[in-house]
Order: sequence, then C-alpha cells, then structure tokens
Amino acid sequence: MTDARSILARLRDGETLSEAELFWFAEGLATGAVTDAQAGAFAMAVCARGLGPRGRVQLTAAMRESGRVLRWDLDGPVLDKHSTGGVGDCVSLVLAPALAACGAFVPMISGRGLGHTGGTLDKLEAIPGYRTQIGIDELQEMVADIGCAIVGASGDIAPADKRLYAVRDVTGTVESIDLITASILSKKLAAGLEALVLDVKLGSGAFMATPTEALALAQALVDTAQGAGCMTTALITDMSQPLVPSAGNALEVIEVMEVLTSGDLTPPLAKLAQALGGEVLALGGLAADAADGERRIAQALTTGEAADSFGEMVAALGGPHDFIERWRDRLPAARVMVDVYPADAGFVGRIDTRALGEAVVRLGGGRLRQTDKLDLAVGLSDIAPLGERADPARPLARIHAASDEAARAIAAQVRRAFVLTDTPPVLPPLIHERIA
Repeated sequence: MTDARSILARLRDGETLSEAELFWFAEGLATGAVTDAQAGAFAMAVCARGLGPRGRVQLTAAMRESGRVLRWDLDGPVLDKHSTGGVGDCVSLVLAPALAACGAFVPMISGRGLGHTGGTLDKLEAIPGYRTQIGIDELQEMVADIGCAIVGASGDIAPADKRLYAVRDVTGTVESIDLITASILSKKLAAGLEALVLDVKLGSGAFMATPTEALALAQALVDTAQGAGCMTTALITDMSQPLVPSAGNALEVIEVMEVLTSGDLTPPLAKLAQALGGEVLALGGLAADAADGERRIAQALTTGEAADSFGEMVAALGGPHDFIERWRDRLPAARVMVDVYPADAGFVGRIDTRALGEAVVRLGGGRLRQTDKLDLAVGLSDIAPLGERADPARPLARIHAASDEAARAIAAQVRRAFVLTDTPPVLPPLIHERIA
C-alpha cells in the first residue's frame, strides 16, 4: 500500500519513484492527506536526490492532473509566458496585455514572491481593489472578453503545486530544477496553452546563477513542456542586475506603467517584453517569425493598445477604472525614503542582485513566513545600473521604508551589494541564449 512515509523513505535512499507513487503524492498534497511536514520533507529530498528527467515529467503531469485542466474554444491561440524569477522582473505585467492587443488569449496564472524574488500577484495587489483570486469560469469569460487575465491559480488549478509552492518558499528548497519545472509547468499546462515562452534568468539575482545551471533548467523546461504537447521556447536572460531600477511591489508597478504609457521602447523591460512576445507570437501563428512578432509587440506598446488592455484587465478584476490615467495617485507610497551613498567613487562593476532582493524582503516587501502580510509600498528605487559612475554625492539606490529604523537596518546591506571599480565593466547582454 502506498503511503507518504514509504515514498519519502524511498526518495531519501535515492530510489526511483514510480509514476503511481508520484501521482499518489500529488493527490495527497491536493487533498491534505500529505501533511506540511511531509511536503517539506519531500521538497528537501527532491533537492538532495533529484527525480531525473522521467520523474520530472511524471511529477509535472501528476501536479497538473491534481486539479482541473482548462479547455478553450476561441478564435485565436492561447499563449503565455513564465519567468523563473528575478529582482525587478515585472515583464508579465507588460507582456500579457501586449499579447492580448496582438490577438492572443492569455490566461496568465501567476505566483507570489518566492525567496528573494518578487511575485507577480503581490505586485498586482499594490493596485487598489485588484482581485488576484477568481474562479475558473470567471477567468475563462474574462480571457475571452478582454484577451488576458493575470491571476493566481484557483483551488481547482494544480492544487498540489499550491501546497508545495508555499512550503518551498519557507524551507530553503527553492533552487531545484525538478521542483521549479514541475511547479511552473503544472500550472501552465493546466491552463490549456497552445504555446509558451519561458524566461530563464541567469546571474546574481537568479535562482540559477551560473550559465550551466540556467541552461540545464531551460532545457528541462523546454523538454518537459514539449513532451506534454505544448510548443515552447526559452530565452536565457540576464539577472546580474535588476531588470528595472526598482525592486518592490508598488515600485515595480510604477516601472510597468512608465513603459505602458510612455511608448518608450528603449528600457530593458520594454526590450525583453518585445523579445519574449515575438517568440510566443511566432509559436502561436500570429507572426511570421520572432522578428515579426517583436514588431507587433512594439506596435502594441507605442500605440497604447497594450496600456488599454491592461486598464481593461485592472477594471475587470476590481481595480480603478481610471487606473491608466491616474496610476500615480492610486499606488501606495512608503512613509520614509532614504538614499544610500557609496564611501568612495567608481563605476558600478558588480551587483549582488540577490542581496537587493533580500533587502526588500527584510523591509517587509517579501515573506519570511507563509503567513507574513506584505507592505506593498516598501522597496528600492533609483538602483544604479552596471557601468554607472557613483560617488559619495551620487546615491546607489533609494530605500522606501515604513520607518527610519527599518531603512537604517538595511542601508549597509544595500551599500555592500554594489562593488565599485576603477574602470567601467563589460556590460552583459540582455539575452544570453535561445533554447528551442
């Protein structure tokens, strides 16, 4: 007879779990038959022992089948994008409405902050009234009507992942290719996608900090998704510095709105949205190739069509109906702002991006425990990018905090995250590699 204790013992001893055992464990996560302690032990054992390519596919399928799998009848392709997470990574909020403006349908089921990285749902909840949790019927109606909806997985979508995701965040088991792959793809495949583009982060702010690790994760994700019948491409993109010069929930929404409403295609956020969007539009048949897809995304951003789609989505999900026009007045702001200056002059040669993300968590913008309530206004802004000249009169970053004491507590951590050099560094590319 299958039970959690025997499965955990076999996994601990390095034995290969059967498909039936993985399906049993996923079902137990969904129903509560598996306890939090057993879920944490499972996550730790997978981190230590691994499941292998076959076990990874089986766990992904088991977690997908632990809930409802969506079916669509629409006059366009159902597309999506997922990022493995980083600091200042708010591409989803730009890309989902841009894809909708290009004729795609985007049921973007997203997650909350994990470890030192921010969560898409947490960022959206900085918008007053925005509902991140809706039922499947409402999700399907909204996607059919507006073209996109960025929400959390309902209780019916991959419930096994919801349990395991929360446990991973507080048990030091985030950095596992098997768990990351199963978590991402169980939700995405349950959404009934026709094509998916993956943004796999590389660098000091990524879960996979080295090229070898990032490539292994990208290949695992692509192979698993393709094996499940979903056309998928991955881009390995840079996270050696924050993607936008802010880290924190409301602060990153500000960066998103600047891109959506300015028509400026030069910020890295806009460039990456174009690249990812181009890939998935081509996979979904809405563009002749990735370059044509990039042009279509660029048009959606410059004409304001993407902003209009975002505004419709926000309103439909309970946010302000005039958010596009008055977003500066609608977002929460921290009570205290403190600039952090370097002790010496030099060029920003290296950034410990993970340390910046952890500083946001310490400010209250991320979770140390599952039950933590976030302060959506806190974080960092005006983060100096790689190559910028810094000196004791020019700040490295601005801390947004709830109190002077909270700001002082992380100022040294923020300062240490920047390494200054006598000469400008060689700047990394935004996109390192493409995995098809």
